[in-house]
This record gives sequence, C-alpha cells and structure tokens, in this order.
Amino acid sequence: MGKTKLAYFIPILSKAFDVIELLEIASTPVSLEYLFLKTKTPKTTLFRILTTLEHRGYIAKNENRKYRLVSRPKRLRFGFASQSAEMPFSVAVSASVQRAAAASGVEIVTLDNRYDAETAIRNAHEFVQRGVDLVLEFQVQENVAPRVANIFKRADINLVGIDVPHPSATYFGVDNYEVGFESGDVLARHACEMWDGKADWLLCIGFAEGGSFVESRITGAFEGLRQRICTLPADRLVRIEGRGMRHPTSVAVAEFLRNRSKGKRVLVTAATDASALGVLDAARQAGREQDFAIVGQDCTPEVVEEMQKGSAIVGSISHQAESYGPRLIQIGISIMRGYAIPPYNYVKHSVVTPARLKTGGTIIDGNEDSV
Repeated sequence: MGKTKLAYFIPILSKAFDVIELLEIASTPVSLEYLFLKTKTPKTTLFRILTTLEHRGYIAKNENRKYRLVSRPKRLRFGFASQSAEMPFSVAVSASVQRAAAASGVEIVTLDNRYDAETAIRNAHEFVQRGVDLVLEFQVQENVAPRVANIFKRADINLVGIDVPHPSATYFGVDNYEVGFESGDVLARHACEMWDGKADWLLCIGFAEGGSFVESRITGAFEGLRQRICTLPADRLVRIEGRGMRHPTSVAVAEFLRNRSKGKRVLVTAATDASALGVLDAARQAGREQDFAIVGQDCTPEVVEEMQKGSAIVGSISHQAESYGPRLIQIGISIMRGYAIPPYNYVKHSVVTPARLKTGGTIIDGNEDSV
C-alpha cells in the first residue's frame, strides 16, 4: 500500500472487518481467545470491537461468551436508467455514475432507456424485479414520468429523477430556465459584437417530449436575448421541434431555410448540443453557415471541437456531466440513510464560448444547491 493510501487507512476499522470475516467463515460460535489468536489484536481492543458489533446487531453472544455472526453489512444497490447509450451527454453521465458508485462501494445495475418511453417503463419493472434499493432515473419524456414513478412508488423504491422531474421523486439536474437565459445572453452578445446588434430570425429548437420543465430552456433563452436586443419582432421568433436529436433537427431546419433567402442573420438557441449540431448540418448543406450563430446545451466533445474550429456554433452551456455521478451517488446514499434532502438539487453549469476555450479564462458558473 502506497504512502498516500496509508495516510487514509483506518486500522481499527480494518480490524473490525477482520473480525466480521472470521465470524462469517466460522461454522460454530467462537471465543474471544480464538479471535485473539487469529487476529493478533490486543484483547481490550478486540473486546471493544465485539461489543460495538453486538450493540449494532451484527453479532450475538451466547451464554458461553462465544460470538457468532447474525447479520452482515448490506451493500447498497442502486439502479441507474441511462438516457441512451447513443447520446454523448448521456454516455458521459453514465461513466460518471459508474466511477462514483465504484468509489463509494455502491453496486450499480445499469439499464439503457434507449430514449424511448416504453423501454423506460420496462426497465422500471426490471429494477423492481432485481430488488434495487434506489433508482437514478434518466429518461427525458415528461408524459411517461408519472407512470415510471408510480412503478417505484408501489414497490417502495426511492427515486431520483435526472433532468426531468418525476412525481414524488428527488430532482437532480440543471436549472433549465437559467441555462436557457444564459444561452440567450451568449447569442445577444454575439449579435452585438458581430452584427451590430441586429438579427433577422431567432430559431428556438425545442424538445417538447421533455415537457414544460425542459422547454423552459427556450423561454429563458428568449428572455436572455430580449434583455440585450429589443428590436427583434415577435413574428421573427420561430419555434422548431428537434426532439433533442441531430437528424430530426437537421431536417426541420432545412425545411425552414427552403423558402427563405440567403443573407438573413439567424440566431439559434438549441435545447441540446445534438440539436445544435443538426442546425449546423442544415446550414452547411444550404451553404449558409455564415448567416448562423448557434448556442447549444451540454458542451459535448463534438461541439467543443466545432467551437475550436470557428464554426457557427458560438457557445454551449456545459452541464458538467462529470459532476453528475458524485452528486447522484451522494444524494442516493443520503436518502437511504434517512437524511432530509432538498426536493430540487441543481448541478453547476458553465458558459463555454470559443473565446474562453482559447484563453482558458474564467467560466461563468450557475447556482448549486448543496445536499
């Protein structure tokens, strides 16, 4: 064991585990003397360990002053329903959860919701069958959330809803209105610096399946833009449904461009980075990338690469996927221990732009509620 690891080593706790493991393999109750000979632990220390374990209900002592194991510490078992193994942000969150669970000693059962409501329902039933203690639910369709939540409620399984609220569940994710507002502010700054504060269209690439909570990203973006640019008429705001996905967004934006002339300046706020990339695809296919300024959500690697290349993607709001795992596991353990947890727990978010990527300057952080 290295010096760094030894600094965090707790000898008395290690000795307690030695005792538990010896009692676990013993076929009959054993004496203090037997445990002393096996562990070489001073008898006074050994007696204190045994008394503590007896008090906590892990061992029992018979009339002959011999000890046997009656219970062993139960390892927490969490279910994690990932959004989709094909979505970069979801993959990053899944990796973060797996790392945090391993570090905390929590067993994780992972199922893929495949961005599909019926799959999410089937997975919920499977978690119940597997007897998990708590579920971290990452499914994005608001209309199925009550059904999923009810499955766990009937099974008396605690639930944490990720990014989309579920009835009676603890929420963890971004403040959707706030991240939307900040995306609108990035667009407004770009328009002021590059287009003399003028624009011809504002495209809001929504995600209706996520429900009103996720859609507030679009509401926030419009307000963030309006605070700096007040000249854009309401009829120049166009909402396009992209389902949070690249191809559907690309098709919808291509249709929008078909009947509109080149040279019009288009600001775009997208509910996800996948949609932002879909807008970029459509703009490039139409030979009109120079007319666009796009801001996404999630700050996925491909979007970062596009910003570094100087594309029409001028910003993205990082939801810091790497922070999801430690916070989710922390919240889950706290719930299982009976601690009071706030109903809404917000992850930090940061505004990422090409300029900040080049300079490595300060990134604007959003709010975070602590557990």
